[in-house]
Amino acid sequence: MHTRVWAKPFRLAAWAGLVVLALVIDAGAQQAREPQDLFATAATGSTKRVDHSAWDRLLKTYVKVQPDGLNRVDYAAFKRNAHAALKAYIRSLEAVDPASLDRPEQCALLANLYNAKTVDIVLDHYPVRSIKDIALGGDLLAVFSGGPWKAKVTRLAGVALSLDDIEHGILRPLFKDPRVHYALNCASVGCPNLATEAFTGARLGAQLDAAARAYVNSKRGVDPELDGLVLSSIYNWYQPDFGGSAKAVLDHVRRYADPPLRAALEGTTAIDDYTYDWTLNDIRR
Repeated sequence: MHTRVWAKPFRLAAWAGLVVLALVIDAGAQQAREPQDLFATAATGSTKRVDHSAWDRLLKTYVKVQPDGLNRVDYAAFKRNAHAALKAYIRSLEAVDPASLDRPEQCALLANLYNAKTVDIVLDHYPVRSIKDIALGGDLLAVFSGGPWKAKVTRLAGVALSLDDIEHGILRPLFKDPRVHYALNCASVGCPNLATEAFTGARLGAQLDAAARAYVNSKRGVDPELDGLVLSSIYNWYQPDFGGSAKAVLDHVRRYADPPLRAALEGTTAIDDYTYDWTLNDIRR
């Protein structure tokens, strides 16, 4: 009798202990695999290349270069004809082991995943006036600010990622290159262009430079002809990435300015205002 009286509580206690231990181990594993941990190392010298050809074809088909330099997306045709192909491409990226790639290939992977998933989210909710109207949650701030950026919407190596994780948790702190801002497109008119080609590790430097020049020399990026000098709010929101001061920002934009803009900025020492257009970068019909 005594054995039976004490055996059951003992078994329950032992079972409870195992459950607690499993939870602790699982919590430790989750803590050890934060988004940035996926890119703690890179395979320097690796020749492994991620296949972005499907994304490249989609961009060349559905991104339309406009006379004013803004690349608009034919979301209606994209959703009708190729949304499934886009989702298949995203799944292929989610299966990649980032640690097997060198740094340029990792950066290209992240930029393409961010842009492809952004388009995917827009297509899931299209038609929509602005990406900020797509509220996917993620935290209390997202409830008020709108947008899909804080929700866990994709995965890499089994780790759930939000768009903010990709941009602010990995790309910005890891690569410490202001040009990453020109690589990411938030499906808005005010944003740097969604390129007409996929990023690749082999051509990353030249592609980032081209994206920087395209944005800096557009009115969306730098406009010296309004009532004073008006820059994109990107240069205000992320000023530390561009040197941490108005002077550093101006030095940055001059680096990528074509001769007409460089001449217009001659002698300029102050930024008068910032602006940003959250209207969806949809093709005009």
